[in-house]
Amino acid sequence: MSNTPNSIRIGDQLKTPGKIVCVGRNYAAHIEELKNEVPDEMVVFSKPNSAISDQLIAIHQEAINYEGELSFVIEGGRFVAVGFGLDLTKRALQEKLKAKGLPWERAKAFDGAALFSPFVRISEVDPALTLELEINGTTVQKADTSLMLYKPASILEEISSFMTLNDGDIVMTGTPKGVGIIQPGDQYCGKITLRDKIVTQAEWIAR
Repeated sequence: MSNTPNSIRIGDQLKTPGKIVCVGRNYAAHIEELKNEVPDEMVVFSKPNSAISDQLIAIHQEAINYEGELSFVIEGGRFVAVGFGLDLTKRALQEKLKAKGLPWERAKAFDGAALFSPFVRISEVDPALTLELEINGTTVQKADTSLMLYKPASILEEISSFMTLNDGDIVMTGTPKGVGIIQPGDQYCGKITLRDKIVTQAEWIAR
């Protein structure tokens, strides 16, 4: 296993995120889907740089769940680039840890637990930005920022109130309904669109 930090692509540049900060339970339909309670405050957790991968894995000690997310890169304390992100989750382990009141890192921060499309620079966060995930040509997740409980500006403000976000860090803003188990051999296409035009996309084959 390499000790070299993992990188993401922003346009024609490679950047090395120090960390990935994630928002959980940010779509009401997804909260209902997993039979969770609506949180009283924003749910925030993190993944290390070592979680970043370009290989979509179906098994890592147990079956893995996919969660498509609208993701942003930080520079100068603001969101400057957008991309599609896959937050991979060991759901059975997460439920076991939650039941015991324990942290989620073992279920969320393992190697290979975060995949990203190329990021595209933006001057502002357009509310019409939409994430879409297709598996074998069928759309399984699709949502724009209007369905978020916490919008991108609120997310940035809340995280910045207790944590320093360094240039190159990534913020993942939560997943809409439609999550499920990754099956080996399935073809995934994650994309970000703006008014039906593709901003960025990436394809992976689960292994």
